[in-house]
Parts: sequence; structure tokens; C-alpha cells
Amino acid sequence: MTTRESSAAPQPSVTPAALRVVILGTSLTAGYGLETSDAYPALLQRKADSAGLAVRVVNAGVSGETSAGALRRVDWVLRERPDVFVLETGANDGLRGQPVAALEANLTEIIAKVRARAPQARIALVQMEAMSNLGGSYQRSFHDVYPRVAKATGATLLPFLLDGVAGKRELNQNDGVHPNERGEPIVAANVWRALRPILEAEAAARGRTASAVDGAGRAG
Repeated sequence: MTTRESSAAPQPSVTPAALRVVILGTSLTAGYGLETSDAYPALLQRKADSAGLAVRVVNAGVSGETSAGALRRVDWVLRERPDVFVLETGANDGLRGQPVAALEANLTEIIAKVRARAPQARIALVQMEAMSNLGGSYQRSFHDVYPRVAKATGATLLPFLLDGVAGKRELNQNDGVHPNERGEPIVAANVWRALRPILEAEAAARGRTASAVDGAGRAG
């Protein structure tokens, strides 16, 4: 083959790999009391598939975990090499009435670890709320932690996970805390509303990068 023929040979196209979305969370993410396929991470996967987005959602939820537990576990979870990292934690801190200052410190340190280990990853923090039986002052302080941490760390704040589900008996299991099969699609919709633009932006950026690489290969 001559040099001219070699340079004119078609180059293989570059296809971006699927975005890896890792959700570090509690039993609300793990899908306590449900089939894994009915938990909101699996529903997010279906939504991404339907939207034509090349995404792989990793459910890294563990039942009963506090933000301190999430902090201890995050290094292990980051072995998944996330492109998008979603943090859902704090519900168990609130149920136990743990200090909001500790929650804030843990959230901040988790995000710092993600920034250090996966600097390219987009980070989203899910808003959580404390129950009313802990008093109005604790509720307000708990709520305010999330937007404050998101602003300080540059994370994207997602809506309250259980918006439209919390407190509604028909949408929750018998414990009144965990969504049932009717409530879980609402949870998924809450997350998807804010997560979809992030995924679309990341997918578009990857597509542009792949096209640039492909074009450079052809030019060579």
C-alpha cells in the first residue's frame, strides 16, 4: 500500500462511552422494600434510555447509612469512576436528630473527596428534609445545610427527593417513610427534572470531543 493510499484509508469513528452516573445514597436510593428494578435509580436508567442518552446508572445506596457512613464509604464508591456523582444522604441523620453542623461537615468532605478523586465529574446534591417532630428550628437548620453546601462546593442542588411523596400514606410503604411502587416514579421524576439537563450537557460535550478526535484522525 502506498503512503497516499494509507493516508486516504477510512479512520474508525470515535464513539463516546456511556456516562457513568453514580448515586451514593441511603435506603431511599437502595430501594428498601422494593425490587431493585422499581427503585428510582433503575427508573432513571429507563428515562435516560428513552431519551436516547448513553448513560449507565450505578445504584450505590445502603440502608441505614448516615452522612458519616457515606463519608467512610465514598472512597470505595469512587472506584466506579463517575462522570456524574449524585449524593443523597442525611435522612438518617435527621431521623436521629444528629447535629446539623456534623451533617454539613460530612457533605462538604464527601464532595471534596469526589473533586480530588474524580475532578472531571459533575456533582449533584439531593435536598433532604428533617421531620417536623424534631421542631421548627432543627427543620430550618437542616434544610439550610444543603443549599449552603451546594453553593460553597459548586455542586448542583437537586430538589427534595421525596417532594410530593412524603407524608402521603398511599405513596409510601407501611413504615410511612419509604416510597412504594406508586411513590417511586414520583421520586424518579423529582431527580430527573434537574438531572436530565446535566446529562444532556455532559453527553453533548463528549460528543463534541469525540467528533474533534474523529476529525483530527481523518485529517491525519
